[in-house]
Amino acid sequence: MDRLSNTVRPYAWGSTTAIPELLGTAPTGEPQAEMWMGAHPGAPSRLTRPAEADTASSGAGEQALTDVIAADPERELGAAAVRAFGPRLPFLLKLLAAGAPLSLQVHPDLAQAQHGYADEERRGIPADAPHRTYKDANHKPELICALTPFDGLCGFRRPAEAADLIAALGVDSLKPYVDLLRAHPEEGALREVLTAILTADPDEMAHTVADAAEAAGRLGGAHAPYAQIAHHYPGDPGVIAAMLLNYVQLQPGEAMFLGAGVPHAYLGGLGVEIMANSDNVLRCGLTPKHVDVPELLRIVRFEATEPGILRPEASPTGEELYETPVDEFRLSRYVLPAGGAPVDLTAATPQILLCTAGAPQAAGTGGGIGLAPGDSVFVPADETVEVSGTGTLFRATVVV
Repeated sequence: MDRLSNTVRPYAWGSTTAIPELLGTAPTGEPQAEMWMGAHPGAPSRLTRPAEADTASSGAGEQALTDVIAADPERELGAAAVRAFGPRLPFLLKLLAAGAPLSLQVHPDLAQAQHGYADEERRGIPADAPHRTYKDANHKPELICALTPFDGLCGFRRPAEAADLIAALGVDSLKPYVDLLRAHPEEGALREVLTAILTADPDEMAHTVADAAEAAGRLGGAHAPYAQIAHHYPGDPGVIAAMLLNYVQLQPGEAMFLGAGVPHAYLGGLGVEIMANSDNVLRCGLTPKHVDVPELLRIVRFEATEPGILRPEASPTGEELYETPVDEFRLSRYVLPAGGAPVDLTAATPQILLCTAGAPQAAGTGGGIGLAPGDSVFVPADETVEVSGTGTLFRATVVV
């Protein structure tokens, strides 16, 4: 078991205070958007472990978790996980702190990612090109669990509901969208309106967004979130596209799963996020980055859905599991009460344990590690680990 040292990503939409408050550190004044825990090559966690030849000595150096896993995948991940996912940790765990809306986006399924990646490789599009869509050949299902009240958008509303929301703004240039939403079958209505929004003349759309933002601010209530979105992204067509989606408010402990083809965006709050280890994102708006409209329209699932909010129930062991339909990750939570018995978390799969409250202890074959909010540890497959004390721990692993 190893204590992890993790990178905080300073994306512009990040909160300047949420992660420092959790960690008990002073804000720097700069945004601190995401703290990454795992073996993503872009910012792998680091740990200090003696080299095999030096285990009896005091010599030890900091290593990237990617390198530790690459040196002996079966030892770190377990044979079953290597057979299922290859010699890599298939998930990335994060603390995510949104101080402003993230881009409106969607992720491909596995077959779409494999096809898109192979196609862009064949066409010789550089990996770092701004118009590159597929960074890898993997899908990117996600789960976000709120640590504070957390606002987001997830999946399409019923077209009639979206029509009512947009019509109430009283903006003449939006009336064609309202008519389309009320006149077509569900899939056709959503597809036509999103296509029209994303292909509209940019100057005309900027005026429409300004009028819509003014009306949303004046009306308040259900329209207030869109005034806030427009404040951060003035003139962006994603402001109108966002009105097609369900607005979701998570309370601490509640979670939301985001599968392939489902448009979504995070608007504000602090949460624990876990995802398959991929960078594949197709953006729909609320971003200065490239929007590949034809590919986006191929990937999006144009169907109205209810944004399922996950509320886990504790098992007899105290584990609160957030059920998802994917194998690359499994997220659960333990709320350890004062005076409670130690909990055995030993598993045949790799684990990352993240503390978000209190001061629990994690004990393994190599000794114990005290945890504070924001601390995390990597537990190799089959290594004995027991947690005790008082606090809240999130447990990330895989399904094999």
